[in-house]
Amino acid sequence: MSCDDRGSCPLVEDSFSRLPSQSNIYGLCQAGELELLVATLKGKVLCFKYQDLRQEIQPVAKEVQFTYIPVDAEIVSIDSFNRSPPNRGLVVGITFIKDSGDKASPFLNIYCDYEPGSEFNLDSVAQSCLNLELQFTPFRLYHTEVRCEGDATETVFLLSGHDQQIHLYKENASLHQFEEQPIGRLFPELQELSSNVLWLDVARIAGGRRLSAFGCQNGCVGLALVEQAEAVTVQQSWRIQMDSPISTVSLFPLRAEPSAGSDGDPPARASGGKESYNLLVTSAIEIAVVYRDVQACGMTNPICLPESDQFDAVLCALVTDLDFDGHKEILLGTYGQELLCYKFQAADGGRASDVAERFRLMWRRSFNNPLLSLAYLDLTGDGMRELAVLTLKGLHILQHSLSRTADLVLDALKKKASRLNADSAAPVLPVPNCGDGEDEAGDEQGAAVS
Repeated sequence: MSCDDRGSCPLVEDSFSRLPSQSNIYGLCQAGELELLVATLKGKVLCFKYQDLRQEIQPVAKEVQFTYIPVDAEIVSIDSFNRSPPNRGLVVGITFIKDSGDKASPFLNIYCDYEPGSEFNLDSVAQSCLNLELQFTPFRLYHTEVRCEGDATETVFLLSGHDQQIHLYKENASLHQFEEQPIGRLFPELQELSSNVLWLDVARIAGGRRLSAFGCQNGCVGLALVEQAEAVTVQQSWRIQMDSPISTVSLFPLRAEPSAGSDGDPPARASGGKESYNLLVTSAIEIAVVYRDVQACGMTNPICLPESDQFDAVLCALVTDLDFDGHKEILLGTYGQELLCYKFQAADGGRASDVAERFRLMWRRSFNNPLLSLAYLDLTGDGMRELAVLTLKGLHILQHSLSRTADLVLDALKKKASRLNADSAAPVLPVPNCGDGEDEAGDEQGAAVS
């Protein structure tokens, strides 16, 4: 691997786990707090985690024996979630296609153990299967929360297929199983689709509303603002047409300027005090685009991500704060074996309305195989997250450099101490020679460095 000379990569590789067969863009998901599941095309699912072996934390990848997946099955997609309180338990969904001779038979298996004490045990969950035969070829399996009675929420599966529909699977608590239900009542915005949906994303926003986005095989991108009251209604919807299949869509808030003196990371704000959300769209051959402030502008205010079309198709994307400064970066993984990192830059002191705002390519890192999927989670349980990069041949785990992270923590402590000295009449003892990168280093990530 190599790192581009634009800037130094903040991550170093900790481990690589080779797969018994290749995976795909739907083949990676988080399971619980500290584990990853990787599905391979030849019917195997691997669990990746770190274990304490001989008083040393070491990466371990082992196969999980999920029942009712034939040896000749081709796994298409995998997803998992923890059931919404007051219910408990890990739920895993796996779609696959069984070769039945004359025809291929698609299935959705949903795994969930209801026995007290076993709800989060992955080996026990893998033995408790609801097997559903499908009448369509499955694509993306995705989970999201929906509002129930009062302020309660429930997590459901959404599954797109080659029938130009998205299918909803919701738990029937009395029967202890999941059932397919009509999607129109809970997700009216996901009806009347013009093509097969390859990717979708849902974001809950202020006021009991949500934003839903989807990208289609024919290049159509849909976006909707939905009121989640007793009767779910679409307040606004937008659609645009691009020239190639959409590989990912991602909704995310973006702070255009830092909030001085804030210890947290509040949502981005647009004019009028409303939350400002943005939509990232990547496709097979076109440049990646971020549509700014979609609640106010729909998809009329695009900003291109430079050079994102120079490394073959973008297959995966992730939006997260990778450098602990409270501002999210955009990571793109390409078929051309490159990981690209972009940072938002607003002109003239951070005015979000300025036409000169842009995304800058901060660094790129090369891999030996095409990148299929990305995940950012705390695998080691030390409070600092790792970046999981699934490629065609295996799973790479990248960790933050401890020396660089320690410098960021120390720098942040210095800045916080300076503000306390300036704001307080009483003298404040100086902080020893230590610091971190902006207020954000004091969050769950920075707490790991001690």
